[in-house]
Amino acid sequence: MPARSHRTVPCALLAALAVLYLAWFAGDDHFLAALLVFVLPIALMLAAVTAGGARAPFWAAVLGLLLFCHGVMTAWSEPGERGFALAATALSVALVFAATWPGVRARFARGR
Repeated sequence: MPARSHRTVPCALLAALAVLYLAWFAGDDHFLAALLVFVLPIALMLAAVTAGGARAPFWAAVLGLLLFCHGVMTAWSEPGERGFALAATALSVALVFAATWPGVRARFARGR
């Protein structure tokens, strides 16, 4: 397996999350705040994972957990935004699994 191939899926999921949040808050009165709170951290994490930082996948998973919480809370409390919220929730779950899978696989491969 090439050295960077395990980062392709997390990078794609981070990019998808950034686009989703851009679309979600497009036209909102607080668009700039949404960019700073949601899109900027995702973009910075995408840059870190792409650059190959050793701990970047872990922090991408942590960010995924935070975005998962936001998606679940919004889906529950804002019926009008449920589509975006559920999409963010699904992408966040996929990000957590994709970012942590190489470590989980390596951990359990040592026990054999």
